[in-house]
Amino acid sequence: MFGYIQPDIPYMYVKDGMLYKALYCGLCKSIGGCCGQAARLGLSYDMTFLSALLHNIKNTDVKVESRRCAVHPFVKRPIAEDDEITRTVACLNTMLTYYKLSDDVEDEHKGKVARSFFKKGFRRAKKLHPQGAEIIKRHMESLAALEKAECASLDMAADPFGLAIADLSDYCLGESATEHTRTLFYAIGKWVYLIDALDDYDKDIKKHNYNPFYCAFRERTKEEMLEKNGEEVDFVFKSVFAECAESLQKIHFYFNHDLTDNIILRGMPAATKRVRCGCHKKVKPTKIKLR
Repeated sequence: MFGYIQPDIPYMYVKDGMLYKALYCGLCKSIGGCCGQAARLGLSYDMTFLSALLHNIKNTDVKVESRRCAVHPFVKRPIAEDDEITRTVACLNTMLTYYKLSDDVEDEHKGKVARSFFKKGFRRAKKLHPQGAEIIKRHMESLAALEKAECASLDMAADPFGLAIADLSDYCLGESATEHTRTLFYAIGKWVYLIDALDDYDKDIKKHNYNPFYCAFRERTKEEMLEKNGEEVDFVFKSVFAECAESLQKIHFYFNHDLTDNIILRGMPAATKRVRCGCHKKVKPTKIKLR
């Protein structure tokens, strides 16, 4: 994914902050074990959130222990122990990162060096989870076709990535998957694609890259587009949030879900507001302070 799915820190409970950091560090270690140390560079908040959500829905307890790591060799930190879900998410993280960088190479003709760091990890992840790799490949090809055709429908343009995340959720959840979990993950994937496109509006126009918002509204800048079509854009995002909220009410969680509720119901709308006003910056992991 792209680093937009983050918690709303001021409204996060301390216990959830500790769990979030433990999951983040645990996922980092798991990526290194499954895909190699270089692949850890692609670690994202998005996949930490995915790990938390999957553990809860699958009734898999997160075991946390204090350990040291290469980045923090002197002070022990809470780190989630490795398990099947974490290893699967680690591989998906690497494969999605590789495809995202491949898309950058295709669109902007740069990033080959960055992608090379993930090539070996991608092969290892693909070998461990060929079905997951096939899901991503199939939907990324559909997305590329829509972009090449300059699709002017926001719903159609976001559909392949939404379907990719929905299919990956089914793959990860197995028997725990339901129509409601699929609907939730589809909406989240759709939001990720649209928020990334909105954030990149001006850059895409400057570099002559495809952008669904530009194809839909044909305005020269994001500011002009939002000034003239802000209500329609807001409606699209509010529809996604409503779908997320409705799905959450119908999903059975085995543990406390304050953390994932914070991210979905508060973090995603907050990120949308930041991108809309042009003040969004993807926060680096080391910059997040959970008090």
